[in-house]
Amino acid sequence: MITRRIFMGAAASVALSGCTTAGTNGGIAVPAAPKPAMPDYYGPVPDELFPIPAVPAGVVPERYWRTTVDNPYPQFAPGTVVVDPGRFYLHHIERDGSATRYGVGVGKQGFSWAGNAVVQYKRKWPRWKAPDDMVARNPELAPYSVAAGGMDPGLMNPLGARALYLFENGKDTLYRLHGNPEADSIGKAVSSGCIRLLNQDVIDLHDRVRDGSRVVVLNASMPDGLA
Repeated sequence: MITRRIFMGAAASVALSGCTTAGTNGGIAVPAAPKPAMPDYYGPVPDELFPIPAVPAGVVPERYWRTTVDNPYPQFAPGTVVVDPGRFYLHHIERDGSATRYGVGVGKQGFSWAGNAVVQYKRKWPRWKAPDDMVARNPELAPYSVAAGGMDPGLMNPLGARALYLFENGKDTLYRLHGNPEADSIGKAVSSGCIRLLNQDVIDLHDRVRDGSRVVVLNASMPDGLA
């Protein structure tokens, strides 16, 4: 549930001013198109254990912003979480015929399991423990292995601000719904990870979902690049 980018350092950002040009028109500077403003609920969250920064504008496509939609899964009872890895959406079914829809990012694990599960338990600011097979592939993760006790909670922890742990027939599926520190992973399939949400969104989902809630993960084909 981690990408190498977390351990390679943050990319340098480029400050854009109102005078930045995206091109020219007969030698006259053409102002760059403004980035769509993010909704207020993607602003900073200062009252968390680790204050969460605002989601940067222009990083997450608008179609993946949290929103309320007509329930596309009326066959499922209110309170059910439906994950569609192929479309990069997660829906929480509400009681009024609507659903709260979130954009998600997906990794190999997000395509490796489908079916019915329950939220066995939830954690705020969880520890992340790199599985042994991941450590074998990436020895630099050894300090965060199960044997080493994992990674402390924090903004750069791959599980983010919240994690929901899914079990099937009393057994851990090793499938997680969790936050993440990389906003640009939403709407994408990356090399590793389960189902990742923006930290602001996973906090919202965590507060809606109760232990024992049903989770339905739909079948989806893994993109060729992740096979």
